Amino acid sequence: MAETEFTSSGTTGITTSKHPVKDLNFYLRLSEQIFERFYGAVEKYHILALLPSYLERSGSSLIAMIQHLINKSNSVHSGFYLNNYGELVQKIEFLKGGGKKIILWGVSFALLDLAEAFELDLSECIVMETGGMKGRRKEWTRQDLYEYLTHRFNVKAIHSEYGMTELFSQAYSSNGGYYKNPPWMKVLIRDINDPFLIVTGKAGVINVIDLANFHSCAFIETQDLGRIDQKGSFEVLGRIDNSDLRGCNLLVE
Repeated sequence: MAETEFTSSGTTGITTSKHPVKDLNFYLRLSEQIFERFYGAVEKYHILALLPSYLERSGSSLIAMIQHLINKSNSVHSGFYLNNYGELVQKIEFLKGGGKKIILWGVSFALLDLAEAFELDLSECIVMETGGMKGRRKEWTRQDLYEYLTHRFNVKAIHSEYGMTELFSQAYSSNGGYYKNPPWMKVLIRDINDPFLIVTGKAGVINVIDLANFHSCAFIETQDLGRIDQKGSFEVLGRIDNSDLRGCNLLVE
């Protein structure tokens, strides 16, 4: 029997995905382990989460994960922000130069709103992008979005987290490019026109085998367009043409 259920954000008129969760604590501990695999102990960070589209609904796996990381950070300054951008800016300025690192974890449209409203120096922060426009703004290509945000925030790179309702595991990118995933999460790129052909070095459909989904379905075909390199890291290029605009990712131009 499921302890809880994660649901996707969806868009108007589109059926949301549902993922029954037998053991919520397993998902939370796993998410923490994956984060620390790539970024070190969560206790070293203040985590500031700018995720309005996720906070405004229930059943978000991302909100569950971030809330867990906020709790584990042991920082009274970690927390969620909705539309209170001014308060967020004040908090960042207060924390800069302290003993802990700062992660600003945000959905794309909210990061754009923040970048347009304030001139910020976030060179001491990690800016973690985790999704698209959610119907709030015109879609940007990932390259254009990252170029704009790096310029406005004065950071060398935009980090990114790749996850979805259907997956228990997450992948991370630290340079706005290729994602690295934990060893129990395998990404395969399928040819767009031939469902039996797995390709490397060319664009195709992202398919994921997530062994952490041992109580549900471990084999997920996404509607994301991607490319994988010889080392197994993958790049997300956007949504496949004519696919539903659900989930997190940006469109290909």
